[in-house]
Amino acid sequence: MFSRILIANRGEVALRVIRACKELGIESVAVFSEADRNASYVKFADHAVCIGPAQPAKSYLNVQAIISAAEITDVDAIHPGYGFLAENAEFAEICADCGITFIGPSPESMKQLGDKVKAREIALKADVPVVPGSDGAIESEAQAFELAKEIGFPVIVKASAGGGGRGMRVVHNDLNLKNALTAAKSEAEIAFKNDEVYIEKFIERPRHVEVQALADTYGNVVHFYERDCSVQRRHQKLIEEAPCPVIKPETREKLCEAAKRLLKEANYHNAATIEFLLDKDNNFYFIEVNTRIQVEHPVSELVTGQDLIKHQILVAAGLPLPVSQDDIKLEGCAIECRINAENPQMNFAPAPGL
Repeated sequence: MFSRILIANRGEVALRVIRACKELGIESVAVFSEADRNASYVKFADHAVCIGPAQPAKSYLNVQAIISAAEITDVDAIHPGYGFLAENAEFAEICADCGITFIGPSPESMKQLGDKVKAREIALKADVPVVPGSDGAIESEAQAFELAKEIGFPVIVKASAGGGGRGMRVVHNDLNLKNALTAAKSEAEIAFKNDEVYIEKFIERPRHVEVQALADTYGNVVHFYERDCSVQRRHQKLIEEAPCPVIKPETREKLCEAAKRLLKEANYHNAATIEFLLDKDNNFYFIEVNTRIQVEHPVSELVTGQDLIKHQILVAAGLPLPVSQDDIKLEGCAIECRINAENPQMNFAPAPGL
């Protein structure tokens, strides 16, 4: 078991991981920018190290500063939380090179499943239903037009390395397809340094349902049932609830088992969220995998009574999952809401304020 863990994050995220460390008897190390010097999570941790100025690029995204903090505090592991470096495969590789355990999946898994085209290929191998669409990245406009005609409009153009709604365009007819391809590729290049895009059938008015799962290095994979995150704003989740209020029990069982099959096929270890679309007839289709714990994870914890952060730490330490699928029961319901501040005088642009 680890004796000391550094949390490469801030605020509520860091507090959540620190709490799990305390309950497991593990010392915690907080890192903070100059702006967060007096933050509560800094005081709550056993140790704290300043890693730079207020700008995230110079502190919480500064890999060299974080690794230096880990080395001077002699930690066994780093928990990235969610956001910042949580899905950064290069950071995970650097941790391994420095003899520090990254509490999360392997860099290979992050690269595989972080690429939506590769993730789709793995899903198909695992016999997981996918949305009809291209088998890989679109290589030409001609291919895009032929595919769109074959699967039928509306279609959606998506960035292979995308997330957060960036690099996505819904297209309702062939007149707009060329412009959508250009715009999506341009946005993807800027946001992800990868302009590859693919095309899927656009399922209108679906439910967005995701399965929380965890896998250890002994071949054990368990799920913690599903969350419904259909209420969104600009492709960003606003409301998460567990369980999904419209899913049929038999569909739930198939959905959760499909998520487990996908992780086994990918030889995945640690926490993951497998996202699906659920249509009006309760058919589900795989869309992507988030290779980290998510901000929405407490919703799953409340309906299963499980501590996912503790489970993450135990698995990363090389221990088997402390629970089997039979131990995980779905009881009650839970909801989490995200507050988005926007400025209506500036076309409702994000406006976090003071």
